Amino acid sequence: MRLVPPYIETLSPYVAGRSIEEVKREFGLERVIKLASNENPLGTSPLAMQAMHDAIHDLNLYPDGGLRLRQVLADQYELKVENVITGSGSEGIMSNIIRTFLCDDDEVLTTEAAFIGFQVIAKGRGVAYRTVPYRNWHYDLEALAAAINDKTKIIYLANPNNPTGSIFTRHEFEEFYKHVPERVLIILDEAYFEYAAANPRFPDSMHYRYDNVITLRTFSKVYGLAAVRIGYGFAHGDLIRNLLKVKLPFEPGTIATAAGIAALGDQEFLHRTLEVNARGLRLLSQGLKDLGFTVVPSQANFVMVPLASEDQVNRITLELLKKGVIVRPLKAFGLPHCLRVSTGTNEETQTFLDEISKIAMKEEICHS
Repeated sequence: MRLVPPYIETLSPYVAGRSIEEVKREFGLERVIKLASNENPLGTSPLAMQAMHDAIHDLNLYPDGGLRLRQVLADQYELKVENVITGSGSEGIMSNIIRTFLCDDDEVLTTEAAFIGFQVIAKGRGVAYRTVPYRNWHYDLEALAAAINDKTKIIYLANPNNPTGSIFTRHEFEEFYKHVPERVLIILDEAYFEYAAANPRFPDSMHYRYDNVITLRTFSKVYGLAAVRIGYGFAHGDLIRNLLKVKLPFEPGTIATAAGIAALGDQEFLHRTLEVNARGLRLLSQGLKDLGFTVVPSQANFVMVPLASEDQVNRITLELLKKGVIVRPLKAFGLPHCLRVSTGTNEETQTFLDEISKIAMKEEICHS
């Protein structure tokens, strides 16, 4: 009798980017900058920091399961609390969606090299996992619509997409939705929503309150709360009601809930983050192009750089590590010939460009 199902035995776990302390130890460095995990280079919302400090006095009490945060989000977006769910990051809610709605014969449909966190969660359920290729580093929504069959149960769309940074437009989504049966759930992962929200072509999912669409967002990126693990989602009341049946009873925790509520009110930190990111994207994109690299246009807080080969990715990654700069090779996503670089502070971004310019002088920069 097999104890572990074969789809779990063969599953590759999510492996996070290398930590600053790990790189310091390995290469004997005193200063390391991390541009690998799409984190906020400004740190954490000060209002959220204060709220977390205040919340430590209630750690002997069980959390409210995110109820206060759900109410704040409902008020902000003019919804009922029954349309809101919270969890341990958007991945926590993704996991509950997979557990709640997929049966053994159902299938998941998405793009090749989708967000690695979703890949692991969906494949860990043991159902069929089907993909279509990117089209010019964008979701090919026409191909996805054509790939829907009688077994398709969940379609995963990330907008902006990780790892490419690209978006699909309002028109493209509206055309795609016409071909999606009501029995198929669409997960709209908007972890990078705030970075793209000002783009008039971006389809803010709150304008599409369809019964079979689940929106996921997070506090990890723009509010700098990655370590706290707090995310939220919006959907039809029936979907939320069933998700709440499988959600861990006291998730998220008290400190995470307090941080989320306070962060929503920190407009100053939000605006400063968006300004720094906009400058960082411009500097990164133009600087890399000037060095001969191809850069995929991004609406998030990172850029993706296709290179000639996996070997070139590995060489550049290692040389940057030796100089104290961490970037993210994308083999785990399914893109072994690509690198992803997060925006940093002006100083961090310039340090990266200075170091990669030295590497580019030794490399023959060929791109895919």
